[in-house]
Formats: sequence, C-alpha cells, structure tokens
Amino acid sequence: MMIEKGRISAYEMAVMMYPAITATAILLVPAITAADAGRDGWLSPVWGSLVGFLTVYIAYKLNQYYPQETIIQYSVSILGLLPGKVVGLIYLLFYLHSNGIILREYAEFVDGVFLPRTPLTVVLGSMVLVCALAVRGGLEVMARTALVFVPIVIFLLILLIILLIGDMDPSRLLPVLENGIGPTIFGAKAPQAWFSEFLLVTFMLPFVTDRENGLKWGMFTVLAVMLTLVLTNMFILMVFGEITENLIYPVVDAARYISIADFFENLQSVVMAIWIAGLYVKITVFYYALALGTAQWLNLSNYKPTVFPLGLLMVVFALWSDHNLTELKDFLATIYPFYNTSVQTLLPLIILLLVVTFKRNQTQGGWQR
Repeated sequence: MMIEKGRISAYEMAVMMYPAITATAILLVPAITAADAGRDGWLSPVWGSLVGFLTVYIAYKLNQYYPQETIIQYSVSILGLLPGKVVGLIYLLFYLHSNGIILREYAEFVDGVFLPRTPLTVVLGSMVLVCALAVRGGLEVMARTALVFVPIVIFLLILLIILLIGDMDPSRLLPVLENGIGPTIFGAKAPQAWFSEFLLVTFMLPFVTDRENGLKWGMFTVLAVMLTLVLTNMFILMVFGEITENLIYPVVDAARYISIADFFENLQSVVMAIWIAGLYVKITVFYYALALGTAQWLNLSNYKPTVFPLGLLMVVFALWSDHNLTELKDFLATIYPFYNTSVQTLLPLIILLLVVTFKRNQTQGGWQR
C-alpha cells in the first residue's frame, strides 16, 4: 500500500541525504574525533565512510528484492508477522530517540551560543512545528526545500574555510601518522555512527522514479559527506591544532577567529545559518521516516495524521534524552557509535543475508523468485 503519492529523483534523494548526515557532524564530530586521533583526526572520516558505503549498498539491495516497501514493511515479509513487527518497532523507537537527540543538539547549540535566555521548549517547539509542516507536505516538498537550502549550506561552508585560510597553519597537522594508523581507525567510531544514518534511503527508494540510479547517487553522497568531514576536520586542526579536542563547537570557535580588515569579524552567524538550514533538512528526513514508518507499522492509509502527535513525542524525547550538553557529548562519543551502527547497519545486514540465503534455497529447490 503506497501511502506516499509524491515521487522524487535519485539526485533529489542524494541532495536530501547530504545535510541529513553533515548538519550535526561538522559541528560535533571534529572535537570527538580529535580526542581519539589527535592531529590525524582528518583521516578518521575516510575509515568511517566505509560503513556508509556498506549501508547504502545494503539498503539498495533490499530495495531490489522489495521495491515497493520500506524496512518497516519488508521486515514482516522476511521474518514473519510477529518478529517483523518487533523489528519495525525497534526502528520506530530508534528514530524517535534519534530525533530527540538531534533536536537536543540543535536546542543546546542555539540556547548555549545564541539565545541563552530563551526557554528550551520554545526553541524545540518552533523547529518541530516548521519541520512538521514540511513532513505533512510530503516527500516532494521536502526535496524541493532541500534543493534550495543545500547549495546555500555548501556555499557558506566553503566561504568559511576561505576566510579562515589566513589563520591556518599546515604544520599543526605534522607529523602525519606519528602514532601509526591505529588512532585514526579508533577515531572513526564517531564518524561511522553518522555514516550509518544512510539507512534512511530505505524510506525514499520506493518513491524514487529512476531507482536504477539510486545506488550511484547514494554512493556519491557518501563520498561527498566523507570529503566534507575530511576538509572540516583538516581546517579545524590547522586552526587549533591539539586543543581541538577540548572545544565543544570547534567550527563556531573558528568563525570567531575570522578578522579581515576589521570588517569581516565574529562570523558566528555564518555557522548559525549553516547549522539551521542543514538541520532543518536533517530533522525533516528523520521525522518523515518516523511518520511514514509508524503509519506503515499500524497499517494506516495515510501517514499525515501521525505527524503532529509524533512531533510532540519528539520534543518530550529531546527534553528527556540528556540533562545537559556535557552528558549529550559524552553519549555521542561513547555509546552512540555502537548504538547507531548496530541498528542501522548490522541489523539490516542480517536481514539482507537472510533474504539472500532464502532466495538461494528457493532457487536450488526449483522455485524462482
């Protein structure tokens, strides 16, 4: 049952997925990675991206077997009614919790850096309301807004890097691999958690018009995200060196360094623009997956009635997820990498292996798919 009438291209799917990964990663990952990999932290996203390539491949292969279904639906087709519903519920609770974490990251940043006297509930509620309207508009509306916002985000990020060139010192990256490759692989545990979020394409592929291009554009997006994180980590390390790990928002602190002819100064607002525009797309993608998945799990004919109630739950989860920014960052650096990858890469991989085994046994037994 197709409860989403809109259709998007594989390119539009790729454009939506780019900020869905990078929006929070460029703000928080550099410091987390630097704590493990030091000055070689710019290499860690390369190893982390391997999880992204694998996750996109898994989602695409599962979509080939079940082209009209999302992971919520084909879990039932593959595992049976009760186990499939349990797996579907795991994903719904996971995306509800993830939405809460993303919203809390947004609220902590806005509240702590720009609007310290604004109540957290106001910051959260206003963003959820805007995103809810986009999600109710459907996949096509979300794709169109992403096409508008993503070029702006990329332009502002490039502008920020260009303006910081005068403050960069390449010697802060030397010596390269002083402690071997091990720390860079260990430092990849945070980036790979973000890369595992590419499983979200499973909620879009059934509505992609040129699905044969889905794998190509998915892999291209993983590559684009990897290069973005490598460049971000690199310019942050060239500005701050080994003190990067002690910073909460290295990109914001770097923006404060900018001073050109006493005119371009204190450009935190540029980071704010990158963050808000990118995070809007990220939240809508996660929110859409949660709303669509909930409707499919409940066998509803329309997902739109679930949007506002789920938005309220997201705000509750955001308030409940952590007490403060320190706890949140600790969670993202320690538990989140394993939590994210287990649900979004390992579990789908097990499902795919079951499908492949089942289809092979059918073929050997004389049955054709």
